Amino acid sequence: MYIGGLDIGTTGCKLTVFDDRGNQLAKSYRDYPALIKSAGHEIDANEILSRVYEVIMEMATQYPQIEGIGVTSFGETFVACDEAGKALRPSLLYTDPRGVDQVEKLCSKISPERAAQISGVKPHEMYSLPKLMWIKENEPELFSKIKHVFLIEDFIVFHLTNRAQIDYSLAARTMGLDIRNLCWSQEIFDAAGIDKNRFSTPVPSGTVAGTLTEEAANRTGLDANTQIVSISHDQISAAVGAGVFSSDTAVDGAGTVQCITPIYDEIPDMSVMTQGNFAVVPYVVPGKYVCYAFSYSGGALMQWCTQTLAKKEKSEAKQIGLSVNEILEKEYADTHGEEPSGLLVMPHFAGAATPYMDTGSKGVILGLTTDTSVAEIYRGCMEGVVYEMVLNCEYLKPSGVRFSKLQATGGGAHSKVWMQMKADMLNLPIVALETVDAGTVGSAMLTGIAVGLFEDLPHAASVMVKSVATYEPRQGLHEKYMAQYEKYKKIYSAVRPLM
Repeated sequence: MYIGGLDIGTTGCKLTVFDDRGNQLAKSYRDYPALIKSAGHEIDANEILSRVYEVIMEMATQYPQIEGIGVTSFGETFVACDEAGKALRPSLLYTDPRGVDQVEKLCSKISPERAAQISGVKPHEMYSLPKLMWIKENEPELFSKIKHVFLIEDFIVFHLTNRAQIDYSLAARTMGLDIRNLCWSQEIFDAAGIDKNRFSTPVPSGTVAGTLTEEAANRTGLDANTQIVSISHDQISAAVGAGVFSSDTAVDGAGTVQCITPIYDEIPDMSVMTQGNFAVVPYVVPGKYVCYAFSYSGGALMQWCTQTLAKKEKSEAKQIGLSVNEILEKEYADTHGEEPSGLLVMPHFAGAATPYMDTGSKGVILGLTTDTSVAEIYRGCMEGVVYEMVLNCEYLKPSGVRFSKLQATGGGAHSKVWMQMKADMLNLPIVALETVDAGTVGSAMLTGIAVGLFEDLPHAASVMVKSVATYEPRQGLHEKYMAQYEKYKKIYSAVRPLM
């Protein structure tokens, strides 16, 4: 039996196929462009759909007997569609600045505190509803033609099965889900002036949507009996793929975005959560919830550093067969060992996420001299991303969060240097997992349960989640980092008024 995990991101989609013993057999990837302009940030959902068909077709050619495919995707971004599910306009990405005025209008009809108590999120323009309000106000003729409002997961599921359903965790990213009653909030939709019936039906994560339509079977090459499963928001899927199901463990997601995902046994105090702009999201385990503490610039900041500054090192890396990241890490270690860099880097190169949620904030590098090397700047960037997570954990403490270790996923989990740095700075053990693409693993795990391959989450995790190394914190280095962190905490308030 084969199962597949389909993970749809903002820059590309991938389908990974696993056998019934949890072995990864193959994967297919396609990228697609985002339309980043001064007027806004958009993406073509029809292009995403085409690329999804391509990755499925490629895997179906090799493994035609795939029993089920689970669909997970990035959040907030919605697709305004006609009756047939065709996108009527490019989709506004969560980073798009439109929706600010609409948040104010919504909050004039329902208080931010009340909206957060219901939806688990503090009103903000990144969520779907304010941006849909913007379309209603600024593109009324187009708005009148909208019959379906999908997020990316249910947009794909609809085209594969003709069923409009969305899992709870992704529905929560619209700002319109009642996270206690697990249904659309009439009160919030009324305040937004939006018909909730245009949205898909909320269902538990891991719910089978159905089998393929005749058209989808033809376009993918799969058997028409292949089951399609609505999985989750990508961060939830990554938590499942990391094998994290209890509140004593959190996920360290070191991808393009850096994210720590802790689990709560009940809904935490929303007045505490909104102070740090943390979202509360229903988890796959009934009655449990997660929150996202994140920085927009995680691996993205490392990529900026290597592409922009490390020209010489990139050339050297090609010659000796190492990654440029490894070259920079070794260069630093040869000169400075494991000592902190002495630089202070605020990683707001794409704006600030939690706890500030300030899209206007800019990146900062403090402490440069004419002797500063690229390796030192790279090391400072790594440290800055983790300092931002230390700050987030500090904001989370009053909420009752109680994790005592982290399970690491994402491309950053390949870096032993970064993993050890995180353990030292956060003063917690970090377990690096064998498969860093935890989103596709989590998607496949829930798909395996849905098609009868696994009995439950613990069974699925025992087969598919494997650890490779544990990094223990070192007290001496923790104290050195904390001395730097006391300075780091002051940067935002010092610099933000100037930029």
